[in-house]
Parts: sequence; structure tokens; C-alpha cells
Amino acid sequence: MAANSSDKLIIFDTTLRDGEQSPGASMTKEEKIRIARQLERLRVDVIEAGFAASSQGDFEAIRAIAGLIKDSTVCSLSRANDRDISRAAEALAPAARKRIHTFIATSPLHMEKKLRMSPEQVLEQAKQAVRFARQFTDDVEFSPEDGSRSDMDFLCRVLETVIAEGATTINFADTVGYGVPELYGNMLKTLRERIPNSDKAIWSVHCHNDLGMAVANSLAGVMIGGARQVECTINGLGERAGNTALEEVVMAVRTRRDYFNLDVGIDTTQIVSTSKLVSQITGFVVQPNKSVVGANAFAHASGIHQDGVLKARDTYEIMRAEDVGWSANKIVLGKLSGRNAFKQRLQELGIQLDSEAEVNAAFSRFKDLADRKAEIFDEDIMALVADEQQSRESEHYRFVSLAQHSETGEQPVSKVVFSIDGKEIASEGQGNGPVDATVNAIEARVASGAELLLFSVNAITTGTQSQGEVTMRLSKSGRIVNGVGADPDIVVASAKAYLSALNKLHSEVEKLNPQL
Repeated sequence: MAANSSDKLIIFDTTLRDGEQSPGASMTKEEKIRIARQLERLRVDVIEAGFAASSQGDFEAIRAIAGLIKDSTVCSLSRANDRDISRAAEALAPAARKRIHTFIATSPLHMEKKLRMSPEQVLEQAKQAVRFARQFTDDVEFSPEDGSRSDMDFLCRVLETVIAEGATTINFADTVGYGVPELYGNMLKTLRERIPNSDKAIWSVHCHNDLGMAVANSLAGVMIGGARQVECTINGLGERAGNTALEEVVMAVRTRRDYFNLDVGIDTTQIVSTSKLVSQITGFVVQPNKSVVGANAFAHASGIHQDGVLKARDTYEIMRAEDVGWSANKIVLGKLSGRNAFKQRLQELGIQLDSEAEVNAAFSRFKDLADRKAEIFDEDIMALVADEQQSRESEHYRFVSLAQHSETGEQPVSKVVFSIDGKEIASEGQGNGPVDATVNAIEARVASGAELLLFSVNAITTGTQSQGEVTMRLSKSGRIVNGVGADPDIVVASAKAYLSALNKLHSEVEKLNPQL
């Protein structure tokens, strides 16, 4: 049976690699581990954990994930050279199932302007890269970068060669989002028809959303081109306009199984919680009208729609909200709840803390929050645990306390107490508002010189008692980072977010950002 005749669609998630390349979406090792664990709960087939050669931090994150994940294949990206591939193999060594994903550009534009290599040189390098990668694993994926703008004859030669060398997955990359569904699907179909050994590999699609067609192109690649793997990200996160959204592909295939006639192994009830986790860690808020995971995805405002849904849900709902993990905000715990109940709820939410000390610290923060907020929701628990883990990971700057005063007609004043490498300092500042005064107070002592690109406030739950989740995006010397903070007091959340971003700038982790 040909590799692509299977009725199973492989879901390859690249949130931790391609998704992380969104400006400001860089994640810490611990944040990557949290997302990887949730992706395993989601039952993703392949987790592309990063690009091992890009930085020591990425290498360590991939290695940690490789040692923890048991049910999904763990993958590392690498350029088509021995150093990158060796680094990927070393990072993936602990994995129960591992894949090396190597790539090189094949379009005339990229070969001439970026690589400055001849087509024959590119062909030889692709061949040698796959041959070398096969020394470390039988699961090797090859991608022709900018494949959708490559010459068909040359692309056929390259892909036939790498399959002969043992590439088991061929990923047809629409790197710059140039594809149009019918054209993209037919190009993939032509490749499979013209390449004699095409049946020896599983074919994959990797599309970007520059023209808003990433999901449509991916599904065309599946239905017209015969692809049986889709590369995607949670919430469509990714460089520029983003990547193919995992939740949209999965629910399209599941909802319209009459057309696609394919199965996916995803536990769809984990989609919303995964979306919320990625949004919380990266600070990229999901728009309300986003399909599947947006807050309004299953809301009905029109009277005609409401009447129809009340009489029969399927009049206006093609999916059930609970099938993707939506439920009414549930009050799970209160100020009288005990430690065991809290610990049990962490497990139900998929939050894994590594020690009893971490559980105790999180429980202490929960009790503090319960004293300030009468109703505690799942989202509150996720936010406070994320806040605790973030502050523990980044100890250079740490929030301690804040006092601020503002009134109509007077300039707001803020006094912030925070620690630098464990030493507490107090600083005062004035500004146009309490948040501006707080940032100025911090900068009076830190003098980072960073430019604030984004200040965003998002209510975690409903009601005026809701915690506010603040995202601060800073830029300095070409680096862009996000900081996220949560607290019922928006000004306190803002101070936490700003210090979080400063911690990421302080880490000075430099990364290469290859693009597929």
C-alpha cells in the first residue's frame, strides 16, 4: 500500500519552533516544556520542539522535552549541514521517538540571493544532509524551503534524490504564503506523479497565512495533492501573518469527514485549553471571532439564530462547543478549599508541577488570590501558576510590591519595590497615568533603554473582579520580547509584565530564525 493511501492524517505541530518565531513570542525552556506536555495531552502526532543549533537555550529545551514526551514523536529542525544535524541528534537523544527535520532552499530566488549556491550544489547538499541524518534516526523529514516558488523539474530531481537517500517524509513548504489552493494542491499532485519513488515517503504540507489561505492551501494539499501530514501551530501562531491553524484543520477534517474521509488522532476536547495556554505564555491574545477557539465562536446574537439554536442546535452550529473543550466558566475552588482539592484541580487542568515545594508555593498564591477575589475560575489558576513559574525562572528582576496614587487633575505617582538579583530596591516615578508612572519608576532604576511596542490588557474571566492579564512587548537592539503579568490590580499586572519582559531582555539569548 502506498504511504499516502492511509486514512490517517498526521498532525505535526510546530508551535514551539515556527510559532515561536513570531516577534515577541520567544519562550523559556520551562514554558516550552509546559506547552509540549499539553500538546501530548492533545495527542499531537509530531511535536517540532525547536531548532537545536539556533541557541544553547533551544538545545536544552529540545533535550528536556525529548526526555519527557513519550506518546508523540519529538522533532528538531536543522539546516542541511552536518553541524546542525549533529546538534539536533544530540538534543533528541533521550526521545522515545525522534525525527530530524532538515531543509534547504530550492527556489531560484533563494538559491541565488540567499544561499549563493548553484542548483547542483543545493542538490548535493540536500543529498548529503539526508544521508548524514539517517545515521542518527530512521525518521528523517526533508523540506525544500520556498518549494511553491521552485522550478518543477529541479524540485523533482531534489526530492527523488532525498527519498532515495532515506527521507521518510517530504514536506512541501509554502514558505512565504504565495500559494493558491488549487495551484498549490495540483503542484503537489504533479510532484507525486512525476517522482518515481514518491510512494516511499509520506507527503506533508507547510503553509503560511500571508494571503489568508494557509488552512485552505493545506487542505488542498491533502485532498488534491495527497498529503497525509499537515504542519500547523496552535492559534495559527507564526512569523508575519502566521501559520496554518491546527484547530481549524482538525475541526474541518472532523466536521466534514463526509468529504475528507480522513481520521485524526487529536483529542479535540483539549483544543481550547491548549489555545489558552499558548495565548497566555506568548501574550498573543486570540481574537474573539477566531474560528473554533475565539470567545465568540459559539455565541449567537441574532434573534433568528438564537431561536433556531434553541429549537435545534444544528440549525446554526456545525460543531458542539464541548467537543473542542468549551464550557461555562466553572467556579472550581474558593478560599475554604484545601491543598488536596487544589492539587487535584491542577492535575485535571493538565498543570504538572515538579515538586511538592512548587505545589505549596502555587497553593499559597491561590489562597492570597482567594482572599482578594471571591470566585476562582480555571483560568485564574492557570494564570497564577504561570505567574509563579515565570517569576521563579527569571530571578534577575522580581516584583515585590507597589503603591500608587492617582486622582483627576493630578499627575499619578507610583512607588514600586522590586528585587535585582535578590536585592530589594524601591523606586518612584510619575507619568500620564498609573501604568506610565509605574513603568517610569522601574526605568528610573533599571535604565534599560528598551522601546515599548505593545501594551495590552485582557480580562482573564468575566466580571469586575476578574484578573487582568497584561502583555508588554519591548524592543532593544533588534530583539523583541514579550512579558506577561496577571493580577486583579491592572497596575500590579503591568509592573509584573514589564519586569517579565526585562528579564527576557536580560537573558541575552540569541537565536537563528530559519524559515520554512
